[in-house]
Amino acid sequence: MRVITQQTFGGPEVLTIVDAPEPQPFPTEVLVRVKAIGLGPLEARLRAGEFPMLGQPPFILGWDISGVVEEASTWRFRPGDEVFGMPLFPRAASAYAEVVSVPALHLVRKPASLSHVEAAALPSVGLTAWQGLVDLAGVTEGDRVLVHGGGGGVGHVAIQIAKALGAHVIATAGGSKRTFVEECGADEVIDYTAVDFTEAVRDIDVVLDTIGGDTVERSLDVLRPGGHLVTAVAEGDSELVATYEAAGMRFSGIAVDPDPVGLRGLVELVEQGWLRVHVQESFPFERVADAHRLLDAGHLQGKLVLTV
Repeated sequence: MRVITQQTFGGPEVLTIVDAPEPQPFPTEVLVRVKAIGLGPLEARLRAGEFPMLGQPPFILGWDISGVVEEASTWRFRPGDEVFGMPLFPRAASAYAEVVSVPALHLVRKPASLSHVEAAALPSVGLTAWQGLVDLAGVTEGDRVLVHGGGGGVGHVAIQIAKALGAHVIATAGGSKRTFVEECGADEVIDYTAVDFTEAVRDIDVVLDTIGGDTVERSLDVLRPGGHLVTAVAEGDSELVATYEAAGMRFSGIAVDPDPVGLRGLVELVEQGWLRVHVQESFPFERVADAHRLLDAGHLQGKLVLTV
């Protein structure tokens, strides 16, 4: 099989395609013939050596996959089943590959209404939003939810999940993404390039942050008493935790994990028509470097995907 690996840290050009032996599934694992691979900003940082999660190269990036079961050492799936998920995160899943072996519990059946490209785009962003809004914040009908970065991968999915839960959703986004964010269901959109969100909203029950920086600290000003901030990018900041707690607010950091319950929840929303993941662009396996150049540029609308 072919895999995309790197021998050193660096720019997109360090990603190279090589031949490798197919993995052998352990008991409770399945061998998946990969059809599509979702890409995320974290992978660009790992490639460049900005984040030490996978150690030193060589390694194979990637977690979000959609594909077809070829071999099943478990009763949970059979050969031919179409599946998707985010296996093993944060450990290496080596998903930039034509074939992967992964724990069956980290996968769910792909709904027929999603293509492999769409399914591969969903797991990490969908689970981050689900675990933040459902598991941590417990968003319920009537809550006022502010989503920072509403046009990004996590943000555009979070808007849809919050709407499905019955919330009134406000999202920050650049002016060029306004229409897209409104189409995702946001009740209000704040153009952060023109308006200070702290002057535009008040009495927010839950803030979901995907931006970091001073956005997290400034969000304290828009929460109602006892409100809850959930951040996907500043979870380890003990000073922010102390600041929020001193103000009588809740602060939670979300470190996403491959939860099958959350995945099934996302599938239900897809099947009910509440949720659709947006793919900005897909690239063939051979053009992984081009895809990573877009990751490096930032300001994506939705997700990027490799097809295999």
